[in-house]
Amino acid sequence: MARSQSHTRGSAALDGTADEVEVRIRGLMMDPVTNMPMIVLKDVKGDGVLPIWVGIFEANAIALEIEKSATPRPMTHDLLRHALRAFDAHVTRVVVNDLREDTFYALIWMERNGEAMSLDARPSDALALAMRADCPIYVARSVMDAARVGQKGGRDINTDELRHWLEGLGDDDMGRYKM
Repeated sequence: MARSQSHTRGSAALDGTADEVEVRIRGLMMDPVTNMPMIVLKDVKGDGVLPIWVGIFEANAIALEIEKSATPRPMTHDLLRHALRAFDAHVTRVVVNDLREDTFYALIWMERNGEAMSLDARPSDALALAMRADCPIYVARSVMDAARVGQKGGRDINTDELRHWLEGLGDDDMGRYKM
């Protein structure tokens, strides 16, 4: 169940902090080792990358938004965006804020009537909503650091090799995810 927290305007809830790295979605692709979809987040001001493995349905939702494909009926993330608008709330930012036992955690930050609130979310859902809300995406510096140490060790992936491979990918290599 999602938890909600309230904060006053002007807090770190609305803007990134020194403990966070702003990222953009660099691409969505299939992991060549695990054959699972992964979202590749890229540091806006540096060359760091963070792969986050996601489920098939979440990858499809993100792929639809990357490709700007319209669906005949609202997808779940569209519904959430519409519901927030109906309650005069808007998403201000998304933060991948924790990594525990190879599982990423995220917060969706929203504002309503000058009050900031956060919801606990899976990163895939938070990222899909961030794309639809056109808001900034951040990763806690501690998560970026932990990912560099090798959180994927249980998958028999050499993270240094994977990171080097991801950093070397060109634009044509990204988006090879097929729905």
